[in-house]
Amino acid sequence: MLRPPGAGGPGQDLTVDNDLTLPLLAREAVAHAKAGADVVAPSDMMDGRIRAMREAMDKQGFENTGILSYAIKHAGAYYGPFREAADSSPKFGDRRSYQMDPRNAREGLRDALLDLEEGADALMVKPAMPNLDLIWRLREKTLCPIAAYHVSSEFSSVKAGARMGWLDEANLFREHLLAIRRAGADWIVTYVAREALEKKWI
Repeated sequence: MLRPPGAGGPGQDLTVDNDLTLPLLAREAVAHAKAGADVVAPSDMMDGRIRAMREAMDKQGFENTGILSYAIKHAGAYYGPFREAADSSPKFGDRRSYQMDPRNAREGLRDALLDLEEGADALMVKPAMPNLDLIWRLREKTLCPIAAYHVSSEFSSVKAGARMGWLDEANLFREHLLAIRRAGADWIVTYVAREALEKKWI
């Protein structure tokens, strides 16, 4: 939920109100569970969201609905192609007020482990390639499943380079996926999954 941080006028310097957002996220999680979702995957980055969702779903009888937490999600330019294609909101500002600062590795690890304490069943790291070190460090600290999101810019930059004849698309995608897996990810979410399988790149 957005609110002005001070005396600024409407639409000026809006920030996210963490605590007011939690009940809304909990209601969304319950709605997804009622619709038949086996797993909910919150990507909002609000503190305390996993506990709020877990408690709300448990109260509604959805104890077996899992939670895949986007536990480490850094702010940055890697999401650009997706946001452009999806006409993603908001159209103003950026997400640095609530997504993680990529310079601070400890924050991501701390928040990921807190998500497990609050009831997460699996953890997501996003974007994948810039965070191989955090995937590895997280793998050393937990036995829970770890997912890595190979995001739109990681995918489209390889595709663009291949179109220009600058690189070997198959081998570079293979190296990306192998590096993510080697770092410790159990699951990889990637736009190239279908093509990589069909063309036997992996």
